[in-house]
Amino acid sequence: MDYHSDHAQDMFENTVKRNLNKLLRTAVAILRNIDEAEDVVQDVFLTLIEKQPTFTSQEHETAWLIRVTINRSNSRLRLHRWKKTVPLLDSYPAHDNEQLYIIQNVFSLPPKYRIVIHLFYYEGYSTKEIAEMTGQNEPAVRKQLTRARRMLKDILIEEDITCERIL
Repeated sequence: MDYHSDHAQDMFENTVKRNLNKLLRTAVAILRNIDEAEDVVQDVFLTLIEKQPTFTSQEHETAWLIRVTINRSNSRLRLHRWKKTVPLLDSYPAHDNEQLYIIQNVFSLPPKYRIVIHLFYYEGYSTKEIAEMTGQNEPAVRKQLTRARRMLKDILIEEDITCERIL
């Protein structure tokens, strides 16, 4: 697609509107830093313009954008060795202090577990879809989800939070 025509610009703007928040939340789930996440998402949209891939559907387009976001976020994480945590974003809904605490603990998990938890619980993707987006096989994604749930459960049991309501 040539992004220089008015129609193509409108289509690009619609793509950005449909996917911006999802991509930003995905990058933040990995990087735990809003500024870095915004940079990654900007890079992802620039890549979309540069490569101009062909998609069979909006779902295909979103899956491609998420995969590029995950790859760019992981690269940035390795490059900068980000270890610090930033305050939790408002984009992660927490209806009460217990949910806020749970989300903060999700952010404390290693990146490979954060991303599968994020995509499964917050974005609503299946393990098959997550596998396609992350370039893993489905059993590996299920294993990561199981390990992430176990890690969260152990943390929450220590704090005496009821896990059955959340996982």
